[in-house]
Amino acid sequence: MGHGQMTVDKSGGRVRRMFGEISPRYDFLNHFLSGGTDIYWRWRAVRMAPPVGDAPILDVCTGTGDLAFSYEKRAQGAAVIGSDFTHEMLVLANKKREAASGSRIEFLEADAQRLPFADDSFQIVSVAFGLRNVADTMQGLQEMTRVCQPGGKVVVLEFSMPENRLFRSCYRWYFRHILPRIGQLLARNSQFAYNYLPQSVSEFAQGETLATMMKQAGLASVIYKPLTFGIATLYVGTK
Repeated sequence: MGHGQMTVDKSGGRVRRMFGEISPRYDFLNHFLSGGTDIYWRWRAVRMAPPVGDAPILDVCTGTGDLAFSYEKRAQGAAVIGSDFTHEMLVLANKKREAASGSRIEFLEADAQRLPFADDSFQIVSVAFGLRNVADTMQGLQEMTRVCQPGGKVVVLEFSMPENRLFRSCYRWYFRHILPRIGQLLARNSQFAYNYLPQSVSEFAQGETLATMMKQAGLASVIYKPLTFGIATLYVGTK
């Protein structure tokens, strides 16, 4: 954190409004801003923590459901639920489900900090690019752990800052100066959304710090793997 920097505003109402506004272009922007690698990252997440048996799977902060759909493809008959607190995102997720013949994912509106599920309900609880938008990261992780079955997996896929110093400084420059402009051009929404993205990523815990938080939330043997030069990181913990 630099001196005098404002910390990013993650108040529920503001983040919810922002994602509501950008929802129509959200998928396109994710693919565009990650150079299409977000599809590969989700594939890696499902490979690293694959479904076993028929216990249900939960994807929180599901957005338009991409990770939930990736899990459903791999799950042999296990029910998949996607939850998000932005209504507009779920409308799009449901449209996607209708377009994907045979998909039975259930999408529901819920706050990741107060999940409406019983303890020990799911074999996998996942989140992709959503944990940093939860106002209280620890509360989000504790809730994900609570609803996960003993022996089950909590999977976190999140943007991160590259480790390599040269690459990191180039990436940071792109992230601060180019990405918000592209985002604004495409999403035609408040400046807040695309200033929010680089700020929320650079301020968010990553690597060992996030792995430690996952352990504090009640997970064991947390492993993490930087993807694509470290612009994203995949974390898996076992309950």
